[in-house]
Amino acid sequence: MLELEASRDLSKIWLHTDMDAFYAAVETLEDPSLKGKPLAVGSMSMITTASYEARKFGVRAAMPGFIGCKLCPGLVFVRPNFERYTHYSELTRKVFQSYDPSFIATSLDEAYLNITSVCIERSITGEEVATELRAAIHQETGLTCSVGVAPNRMIAKVCSDINKPNGQFILPNDREAVLTFVYTLPIRKIGGIGKVTEQKLRQVLGISTCQEMLQKAAFLCALFSECSADFFLSVGLGLGGTETPKQRQRKSIGCERTFIATDDSSLLFEKLANLAENLMDDLQKEGLKGKTLTLKLKTADFEVRTRAVTTRGYINSKEDILIYATKLLKAEMPLSLRLMGLRMSQLHDEKDDSSTSTQKTIDIFFRSSNSNLNVNGTNVQSITNISGQDNGPISVTTEDGYLVPDSGTGASTDQQDFFVHDESIFIPEQRNLVNYNNEAVLSNPVIGDGLGGAKIDDVTHTAKVMNSEKLDDVGQFISHEATASSGKPGQQLWIDGYICSICGFELPPGFEEERQEHSDFHFAESLQQEETVDSKRPICSERLAEKQCSTTPSPKKKLAEKQCSTTTPSPKKKLKSSKGGKHIPIDAFFAKCKKNL
Repeated sequence: MLELEASRDLSKIWLHTDMDAFYAAVETLEDPSLKGKPLAVGSMSMITTASYEARKFGVRAAMPGFIGCKLCPGLVFVRPNFERYTHYSELTRKVFQSYDPSFIATSLDEAYLNITSVCIERSITGEEVATELRAAIHQETGLTCSVGVAPNRMIAKVCSDINKPNGQFILPNDREAVLTFVYTLPIRKIGGIGKVTEQKLRQVLGISTCQEMLQKAAFLCALFSECSADFFLSVGLGLGGTETPKQRQRKSIGCERTFIATDDSSLLFEKLANLAENLMDDLQKEGLKGKTLTLKLKTADFEVRTRAVTTRGYINSKEDILIYATKLLKAEMPLSLRLMGLRMSQLHDEKDDSSTSTQKTIDIFFRSSNSNLNVNGTNVQSITNISGQDNGPISVTTEDGYLVPDSGTGASTDQQDFFVHDESIFIPEQRNLVNYNNEAVLSNPVIGDGLGGAKIDDVTHTAKVMNSEKLDDVGQFISHEATASSGKPGQQLWIDGYICSICGFELPPGFEEERQEHSDFHFAESLQQEETVDSKRPICSERLAEKQCSTTPSPKKKLAEKQCSTTTPSPKKKLKSSKGGKHIPIDAFFAKCKKNL
């Protein structure tokens, strides 16, 4: 408490202005016939603003319209017109600008003004500024407002509510005056203390005024977090913000609609589509994209539910928003709703390039934009294709290490490099390559495995590339088509966790059933392709020897079996393959080839 007291600043003068029943006053100004009548702006579902004549009956904002009608049978409803309210709000802000260019607008009808410099320059008091400001607003708009003046923003807001409507309250910049004012103040009057917090403090600790917060400060520090305890003690001491806060980045943006309770699913999804379109407009208007989408639902029994999903990338289009929102709503159906809302958080500026980036993957270490770049002291060789044409920035490293991508350029999938480590090699897609000095020939390379290349150790034949080693037997490399059809189902990967490595289709991790169906589709497609390449598939020498053994005439059968047993070790128990037909025998996938080329 001593540390908080030491931070007290009584040198500033803050003014808070609040328009009186703003929406209702604007409607009355536009239609004088409504003057003196109990007026509510809104509908039977929800009231946004009630005139002072209607408030005498207990009608208030954020109240359902049908309840307002029961309290005030003569209540007159007017549909909101936000274009009109925005126009009058802009007129009031022009007045605020003349007193404080850096004023803080918290809504269409409220604002904080730091009038310290105005009072010093013009040698006038805060009370005179408040009177002058109210008159200027009335002259500009024809509307009235209430004003509070105090040493900080927290107390100024409380002061503006004391002499409503069309009044003002001035609290001098004196410590004793501030403490006297705060001690008898109900805690519910403080901004930041709502209904739930008030019940906790009142029912558990017996705190109903700000002075009692100081009397039970030890309990507050023991029961609440340090941040909450500091806030409660600051309220008890009458401390608040005195410096103009810096412009902060918006944390979320959303919209919601209240309607007559319904359980019609088609109508609910229609309203969800409208909300998605409104949210898209708001996001694109602000130039923002979001990553976390929250669906808010209020049932016919006034139960509030919130469901959220975090996407892989930043989105702001109606289609993307609707995909995730529909998924969330379907999970809650069936139910009867009277309110629905969408909110987007984790916002990023649409112009910011980093907002569209996703998590980095290991394949970025295998890419390079320069063909003859020596990285980390490794020996890099240039590769050309069989026709003699340069294939672009491709390099091979023959020492332990890895290729680091050039930060200046982004290497595409077609520009991925060889990566040799532990006597293995990664070969990029769709390239026919030979060594620059004709020492090694790589014909019809295998397709990628999600990182832009397939590891040769994982296919039927194994290639080991070293500086001093020559590859003479080109026929030991299987063809592109054969490898494409004989790939294992596990080769279908999700790049960055949500991009299919085969077709590029995007499915977030939350869509487990859809992802399984997608993987099954590619698996079935690969099985169909296997039937078409039966005649093209080369058979390794071990498999040929085994086939010769199985077809040897009976007189020489024993000799052939002996040769087979010395050539290829057979397992204890092995299923026999069908000798005829168009299908590839299953044991062909498990045939092992010699690694010594």
